[in-house]
Order: sequence, then C-alpha cells, then structure tokens
Amino acid sequence: MRKMTKENLKAAFSGESQAHMKYMIFADKAADEGFKNISRLFTAIAFAERVHAANHLNALNGVSLTIENLDVAIDGENFEVEEMYPAYKSVAEMQDEQKAVNSMYYALEAEKIHASLYSEAKEAVKAGKDLELEEISICPVCGYTTLDKAPERCPVCGVQGDRFRKF
Repeated sequence: MRKMTKENLKAAFSGESQAHMKYMIFADKAADEGFKNISRLFTAIAFAERVHAANHLNALNGVSLTIENLDVAIDGENFEVEEMYPAYKSVAEMQDEQKAVNSMYYALEAEKIHASLYSEAKEAVKAGKDLELEEISICPVCGYTTLDKAPERCPVCGVQGDRFRKF
C-alpha cells in the first residue's frame, strides 16, 4: 500500500473511531434527557461509524490473530501508562485544570489494569486456552476494571459498587 493511502486510512480510522465514541456518549445524554428516539438515532449512526472504522482497519491489515492483537493491545496500554497519561496529567496539573487531571488519573489507573489483563489473556492463548471469567465489572466513572464482583466502592474514584457495569 502506498504511503499516502495508508496515512489517509489511518486518519479516517481515527476520525470514524472518534465519531463512534462521541455519538455513543451523545446517545447516553439524549436518553438521560428523555429523548429516546434521538438516543436511538445517535446509537444507530454510531454503529455505522464503527463499520467504517472496521473497514478502514481491515484495509490497513490491522486485525491479526488474537495473540498478535493482544500484543498490540498490551503495547498500546503500556504506552498510555508509561508515557501518554503521565505526560498529559503533568501538563494538566501545571495548568491547574483539575477536571482534566482527574480524567487523566482515572484513565491511567484503569490502563494499568487493562495491560495486566491483556497479559493474562495472552498467556492463556499461548497455552491454547480461553480465559476463565465469571464476571467483568467496570466503574462507569473512572473505568476501573475487575474480574470479580464490583467492590463496595471503587478504589480509584470512590463511586458506589452497585453502579458498576457488568459484562
């Protein structure tokens, strides 16, 4: 693939991915405000944006075997933990942007767990097995992730455990 086409696909993948997430968040807001059908519209179009993103990633040959996808995920999470979020959080602290500091802190703490979980998953795949999981619980405020029942309170942000989303 030629360089310009590859760069365009990467940019398109990024834009479509961001649109997908933005529209899902907008759907939640519309639902909270009682606009059920507008929420559905945002959700439906978000799915279309996800389809576009998937097409672009596939055109980039960005999806491999699970063990290779886990390596990509581990590398991405470790980059966020070791470089990206510490740097972003420092800037937000220097600029006294507390909302941004909290956002970066929450993400940093969750990404540490994600890297560890992906590493466990990789070991399972190397052994030719799937992970044995009962419940995955995610804090809706900070993204704290646990493979157990939700704690009474989130250890990162303090939200009540009954608010955790179960997968």
